[in-house]
Amino acid sequence: MNPRSGAGWQTSAILIAALVLLPVAALLCFALQGSVGLWPHLFRNVLTNALAQTAILLIGVGIIVAVIGTLTAWLVAGFDFPGRRFFGWALLLPLAVPTYIIAYAYLDLLHPVGPVQSVIRQILGHDSPRDFRLPDIRSMTGCILLLGFVLYPYVYLPVRALFTTQAANQLEASRTLGAGPLRVFWRIVLPLARPAIAVGMALALMETLNDIGAAEFLGVRTLTVSVYSTWINRTDLPGAAQIALVMLLIVISLVLIERRARRGQQYAASARRHLPLARVRLRGLAAWAATGFCAMPVMIGVAAPAAYLIRQGWRRIAFAGIPPRIWSEAAQTATLALVATLVAVALGLVISAAPRLYPTWLARAAARISTLGYAVPGTILAIGLLPVITFADRRISDVLGLFLAEAPQLILLGSGAALIYAYVARFLAIASGGIEAGMTRIPISLDHAARSMGRSPSGVFRHVHLPLSRASMAAAGLLIFVDCVKELPATLLLRPLNVETLATHLYGEAARGTYEDAAIAALLIIAIGILPVALLSRNIRS
Repeated sequence: MNPRSGAGWQTSAILIAALVLLPVAALLCFALQGSVGLWPHLFRNVLTNALAQTAILLIGVGIIVAVIGTLTAWLVAGFDFPGRRFFGWALLLPLAVPTYIIAYAYLDLLHPVGPVQSVIRQILGHDSPRDFRLPDIRSMTGCILLLGFVLYPYVYLPVRALFTTQAANQLEASRTLGAGPLRVFWRIVLPLARPAIAVGMALALMETLNDIGAAEFLGVRTLTVSVYSTWINRTDLPGAAQIALVMLLIVISLVLIERRARRGQQYAASARRHLPLARVRLRGLAAWAATGFCAMPVMIGVAAPAAYLIRQGWRRIAFAGIPPRIWSEAAQTATLALVATLVAVALGLVISAAPRLYPTWLARAAARISTLGYAVPGTILAIGLLPVITFADRRISDVLGLFLAEAPQLILLGSGAALIYAYVARFLAIASGGIEAGMTRIPISLDHAARSMGRSPSGVFRHVHLPLSRASMAAAGLLIFVDCVKELPATLLLRPLNVETLATHLYGEAARGTYEDAAIAALLIIAIGILPVALLSRNIRS
């Protein structure tokens, strides 16, 4: 058997890793093109304020997602109270709502003349916003609260999974020794949950750093907003690239902090089967307090804004019908997301299969590097991709100029290829992670049996891996499709001219203050986002 017969899979994995790293390398080169004297100006007028606001936002959101995610996971996994089964899956629903939709909804809900403050004034007997008004939602506090109540499922999901599996035996042992609920929580639950909390917080903070719509709507000038305004409003692309480098350093720091938090926090599992966690039944005030605490993030994170959007959407349809352009925007959104999903799943198959078909350290390293795009915000990817795509467009135009009198200039940018590239690079980790998880369930003995029957590595992939990985491919593809539909920063920066998606349509309407016209687009995005949440809920129950 030729030991190098699978070298093509390793080469493919290396090429995919290079494509993912290319935008980051281009970003470094592009940032160097800026004037050296630009840094003092950026630091004095942009970075100082943006870094301070970004740091405050990350700290605030990190505290909220850790507290809400951990406590709700502990309540649902360890106790029995009214509504526990409902909250088991309902607490995942904020994952279906992009942060910019939440901000857009609450800007109108909590406006001084909006429904919430109007009702409060009627109850208190006031007639004018000058007599009574709540603090402005357009503030750092408002942004922290809204992002925290949307992103907490990133902590809730891994922490609950840990409580219901690895933690069950330890928790049961502590209970039999007479430890009370509070002592169990502080001495057992929190130490056990630290690795899962660290992973969830890192993901939530990366999503916070990637956000552009919510922060801009709520008046918080983060680094991401600064990158967008520097590029679009000031037409200073090298300056935007230099700010993006600062963002990249923060992302790397978050990854390192998360890994350091998990270092030395692994727990060995015993050989015997894990016992299911026996829930403690809460009664009286404690039971209803648990219900209220679990209901609060569901109400704030999804129920209230969804009800508002349904009301606004119905008013828009009753007054002027469904906007005709919404269907073309939905078609453009679906087309871009579908193409990116198919490409990402195809590349994810290669990345997942390469280390198995050609098990070398180089293949494994390339597979891991190719998944780093998920940790890079869409804004950074967009800026890094622009010089790459522009260079490719020029070369293609030069070649076409040899055969055409007037060769087109925007081939890749004009066709949406740059946006699809950004989607694939950013969400490739979802494809490879989901497919790799499915492939680990395929016994290696099937590979050996197929090779002993004369199958090449490609034959093993076609006849063994591909048929047995269809379920994981479908699940990963669904998640990628929904993430592509929701992605806003990269779409804003790289979409072709005169192309609107549901996300950019919502962003534009919210920026103009025409909330009713954007409600239908927001509802469509949420409806699509419900699909992966239902899949996650089903997996948890099983």
